Amino acid sequence: MTESTALRILLAEDEEAMRTYLGRALEKAGYEVVSVDRGTAAVPLLEAEHFDLLLSDIVMPEMDGIELAQRCNEVSPATKVMFITGFAAVTLKASREQPTAKVLSKPFHLRDLVLEVERVFEDQAQASL
Repeated sequence: MTESTALRILLAEDEEAMRTYLGRALEKAGYEVVSVDRGTAAVPLLEAEHFDLLLSDIVMPEMDGIELAQRCNEVSPATKVMFITGFAAVTLKASREQPTAKVLSKPFHLRDLVLEVERVFEDQAQASL
């Protein structure tokens, strides 16, 4: 069987160390992760491929995570959205503009990230029953 059954996550994070760190943790937890360093790089991937979750930093150059989530909703409405941010004020804006998206504030423990991602997929599984 060549088809992967792992859930696919598109990680958009402009900070390289954080991107590598998060990607490794999610892969170790059994997810397939595709990482990009900006929202504008994520859009063509969302248009061309299937992802179960968009995990995006909110504050990024060129296109912020909220704008990216709005594009994701247009081109891939089945993809869940989860934000990561270090800015409390940005968390409020994200909650207003993307009410269904989970927001995880930095700093967080990798275990918390993996648990939140698992929770998103549990909710999705419950909804499809």
